Amino acid sequence: MTNPADKYEIVMGLETHVRIKSNTKMFCSCANALELASEPNINVCPVCMGFPGMLPTVSAGVIDLAVRASHALRSTVAETSVFDRKSYFYPDLPMGYQITQLYEPIADGGEVRALIDWELRTFRIHHMHIENDAGKLVHAGWKTLVDYNRAGSPLMEIVTQPDFRSKADVLGYLEELQKLMRWCGASDADMEKWQLRCDVNISIRIKWETELRNRVELKNVNGFASIGRAIDVEFARQIEIYEAGGSIDQETRGWSDERGVSTPMRSKEDAMDYRYFPDPDLPPLTLTPEFITTREIGDLPMDRRLKYLNEYKLIEDDARILSEDLIISNFYEELVSITKDPKKSCSYITTILFALFEAHVTRLNLSDIKSETREIARVIELVNADELSSTNSKIVIEKLVFEWWKADEWVDSLSLRQTNDTGALEAIADAVIAESQTQLAEYKNWKVNLFGFFVGQCMKKSAGQGNPKIFTEILKKKLS
Repeated sequence: MTNPADKYEIVMGLETHVRIKSNTKMFCSCANALELASEPNINVCPVCMGFPGMLPTVSAGVIDLAVRASHALRSTVAETSVFDRKSYFYPDLPMGYQITQLYEPIADGGEVRALIDWELRTFRIHHMHIENDAGKLVHAGWKTLVDYNRAGSPLMEIVTQPDFRSKADVLGYLEELQKLMRWCGASDADMEKWQLRCDVNISIRIKWETELRNRVELKNVNGFASIGRAIDVEFARQIEIYEAGGSIDQETRGWSDERGVSTPMRSKEDAMDYRYFPDPDLPPLTLTPEFITTREIGDLPMDRRLKYLNEYKLIEDDARILSEDLIISNFYEELVSITKDPKKSCSYITTILFALFEAHVTRLNLSDIKSETREIARVIELVNADELSSTNSKIVIEKLVFEWWKADEWVDSLSLRQTNDTGALEAIADAVIAESQTQLAEYKNWKVNLFGFFVGQCMKKSAGQGNPKIFTEILKKKLS
């Protein structure tokens, strides 16, 4: 029996709200709600509470970060944008309207690239605008309380084209968007702290159709797993309605992840009068070309990831890890520029440094390293030159992390510099063989696993300073 879902295609567009990581709210000097406040309603003032006669003032920090985010999205930043009032009445909206940008947003166009099932996909951005957030309703028993700490906090709303055809597309885009916001410093985009919220617009159509049908907006779905579940349920719900001969109402629905269902909230904005008009208290936002260009972003996470995969030939996990965070990626880039060894530079970061950071009681990071990057690079150079063993290099790296000094000085002070003098190492090998006649006899009697014993004894007699590669070659000849 044919599955009805096989003949339908899902079409989705996203509206993602990202809280800007500014110190203050958007139009006043109150602390921004980046973290949950210790008490409700303590970060409020007459401006963000909408008291009569109080005038908003645009935060320069908000605009700075919004422009950086626009560049990270590869959008075109408008030299002039306009704030509008969107009027609606709800208990957590103290002004009775939201200040947003409907007609002339701060950024237009753009794209986000993501790897979906090993395929590089590009998802188009329609526009990005900035607006102030509402407060938060807290339902306690039979009462509903309102916390206005979040009211007036700055948001970016990033609106995409309807380019998504699967939940893998949506989740891949959101993960990459989260990286972009952190990369440019505009937001931490932490879903658990409600710094990134997503509205998913979903419609379905027969696979050979080209026209879009009515869409349903799933409002403020939080968490990647929740978004995936909501998409699956809404896809099935719309198929069931169409298969029964019904039609889809264009509406906004709320998603309950606990119950796994969505419920109607209201009809879509197209059918509702929000009475948009330019905000009379805010003049047009005018940015100079210099302001815009000085905030441009160079390489993006995906640029670095593809470079590490294609040029440096790293494995996928390492390429992903080293391109997720700007500080880590820049450190890696600097290390490679000195060592000219992408793979070994990667290994020293992901295995040795990260292990040290993880094991430390305070969970360190790259900014805690006492020595300069070139000293870490010098350790790799010494290993590549056979002047330091891989085992001993870990000792030196640990010293460089916790104490300031030069790599060569640590190597010499700890007597770790590897000896490559073939004559001296051959003499040590001769002495070891002479002292190990019992093992020699067993080895010649086909107990070949004793070869490691001879190498180990040579390293011990050389106090760890002999080159194990040279010892291996010498012993192969002498024991053959």
